[in-house]
Amino acid sequence: MGYVLRTSGKHQLGLAALAVGVFGLTSVPLEIQRRIVNDAIKNGATETIVWLAIAYGGVALLEQAFKLALNVYRGWVSEDAVRTLRRTLREVGLHEPAHRDVNREAKSEATPDDDSETGTHAAMVVSEAEPIGGFVGMAISEPLLQVGILVSVIGYMTSLEWWALLLSASFLLPQLLFVPMLQHAINMRAAERVTTLRHVGGDIVSRGVPEEEGIQRVFELNMGIYKIKFSMNLAMNFMYHAAVAIALGVGGLMAVQHKLEVGTVVAIVSGLGKLNDPWGDLVNWGRELSVDSVKYRLFADAVSRRGLATA
Repeated sequence: MGYVLRTSGKHQLGLAALAVGVFGLTSVPLEIQRRIVNDAIKNGATETIVWLAIAYGGVALLEQAFKLALNVYRGWVSEDAVRTLRRTLREVGLHEPAHRDVNREAKSEATPDDDSETGTHAAMVVSEAEPIGGFVGMAISEPLLQVGILVSVIGYMTSLEWWALLLSASFLLPQLLFVPMLQHAINMRAAERVTTLRHVGGDIVSRGVPEEEGIQRVFELNMGIYKIKFSMNLAMNFMYHAAVAIALGVGGLMAVQHKLEVGTVVAIVSGLGKLNDPWGDLVNWGRELSVDSVKYRLFADAVSRRGLATA
């Protein structure tokens, strides 16, 4: 995060402002839905229904416009960071041949270790800069946006029915227990995967082909990441659908007993839907932060070693 702030601090403020604009509109469509079902339809107010529908469309369009601006701005910030990282590697690489000429009798005396380091440098320029720089655009605006949506929606649902707060907690709190543990397991495999791919790149440069052991190890690490990642997604989706089932069951019974309006049930169920996506996006952001932090440390260490070698 220190690197993010150093390289794009002023842009993060602009991204944060757009994120606030997006989550500030999140609860408005829920309230419009509730009013259409409870007030307009029940009272047969045709004109009111039309105006509320127009308002819903207008709010949705404005929200999507904010999202478009946010995503395009994020893309520019991310690509600018990727470009900066690659230029840094280019500058280090440009100095390396001169250093080697001074310390070697001839360039033909390259060793396998030299070739391996060349492969590492190539992997860093081509592939490793991409995810690190890509995270810069979403580093601050993404958690701000998703936490803002969660707080806004939960606050709105709680203002309708107090038990919606308990329902939201039952949906989110268990995930705070198993998600970090599973994410840690993913991080361990991701760090080893980066190191293994660097070795594979070195093998390609030095021998023309990678060793079978490296290929197999990357396959095993990737499959391990897939299994853990999608198992975590399954558990998160189950928690969401269980919460929706409870909302429909409890809300439906209360509506039948005239203790709750149908529009309120619709708003709460819709609100749970609006919780699922931002919570998943927040988990993905945490995953990206953890994995890309590991990649950045490896990246920075490699650049530092090459920089010292060329000094």
